[in-house]
Amino acid sequence: MLQKFTEHIDSKLSFLKDKKLLIACSGGVDSVVLTHLLHSLQLNIALAHCNFSLRGTDSDGDEAFVVDLAAKLDCKIHTQIFDTKKYAKEHKLSTQMAARDLRYQWFDELLKESKYDYLLTGHHADDDIETFFINLSRGSGLRGLTGIPEVNDTIVRPLLSFGRDAILKYAKKHTLYWREDSSNASTDYLRNKLRINVLPEYKEAAPGLIQSFQKTRQHLEGAQHLIEDYMSLVYNLAVTEVSEGYHIDIQKLTTLPNTPALLYELLFPFGFTDLQAVEDLLTAQSGKQVFSKTHRLLKDRKVLFLTEKVSKKDEKTAINKIFLSKNEKKITIPFLFEIKSIEKIGNSMPTTIYVDADKLEYPLLLRKWCEGDVFQPFGMEGKKKLSKFFKDEKLSLVAKEKVWVLCSANKIVWVIGYRQDDRFKVDTNTKEIFKIITSL
Repeated sequence: MLQKFTEHIDSKLSFLKDKKLLIACSGGVDSVVLTHLLHSLQLNIALAHCNFSLRGTDSDGDEAFVVDLAAKLDCKIHTQIFDTKKYAKEHKLSTQMAARDLRYQWFDELLKESKYDYLLTGHHADDDIETFFINLSRGSGLRGLTGIPEVNDTIVRPLLSFGRDAILKYAKKHTLYWREDSSNASTDYLRNKLRINVLPEYKEAAPGLIQSFQKTRQHLEGAQHLIEDYMSLVYNLAVTEVSEGYHIDIQKLTTLPNTPALLYELLFPFGFTDLQAVEDLLTAQSGKQVFSKTHRLLKDRKVLFLTEKVSKKDEKTAINKIFLSKNEKKITIPFLFEIKSIEKIGNSMPTTIYVDADKLEYPLLLRKWCEGDVFQPFGMEGKKKLSKFFKDEKLSLVAKEKVWVLCSANKIVWVIGYRQDDRFKVDTNTKEIFKIITSL
């Protein structure tokens, strides 16, 4: 295996040779073999071990083992103890996902702080096949079936071309010691079930499984690259980046063949996995929306509007109403708002209006607009509902959500950024002019 591994490094991963490498070492056979192989090639390596405090003395034993391994190989060692259960509870995650988050957050910190070029993990071909079947069972699409990438930014998996059997054979041949994680014997997890019950039977029925799978994965990766190239054309045709997020033009998208698949590819990076719910938006009424964990997709007439999702915490702490006394002339949170007394009117802009100071009653109120609000648009005699005004102005649903109004004695003085109310305008009887400025 050493010879094949050396050839693989030379042909596919030669960029590692003069770099500073950090190995994620659990103490299991995979990471131990990876460490010995890289040490045999005299590469510049250090070890990083996570103690997740999940298995009592066994977890501490794993840590001691890796520390001892680093000492024997004369390489630097980093260790970190985590309260994984506490983190999982605080972030409402499974123990496995909590451990994964903690692990990679710490690895990222180590890479930056200690200036390592790459993080190397012990993932191998069997892990890749297990991931394929897991993603297949979840209906994750072609992207999920391409498996684990050998190189992903700063993460490299040098053993991905080698199976578990070859790794065990190498470890036994070289009398290597490693730690066994008792949780790996449990069939409570899907990955363990595949490894213990499914893959051995599959390998027996198809002895060349690993080699044939790697060829298939290469074909799938090629197909995925073709899709990504095509999707860049679709993006340029149908997607427009705006200040609040992205507009997806429904009409342009639906002129292309296989619209559901295109939607899936466009929205998968934003966490949308329920394809049917997304597809239903194409024919839904304006205002219909679906959510991923991080984003919102909103139907707004002829577009789908993709924006970041506002967290419940942010909603609770958001400022939606501000009272201003007569002496308060300036605020800066949640946006700049300032009142100045001036001698004459200048040019009106979306961020500036001029009003008759004597027509204002205090306290003034800054708030988000509400359904049922009416005002008298500047230059008009009659009143108009804000909802009708927004429709005439062709405001998107997302833009409407962000509109603030300035009020005086339950009357709207200014639909901020759009139109002031005619009732507060400067006229021939005005004695003092207020210039009102905002950054909104």
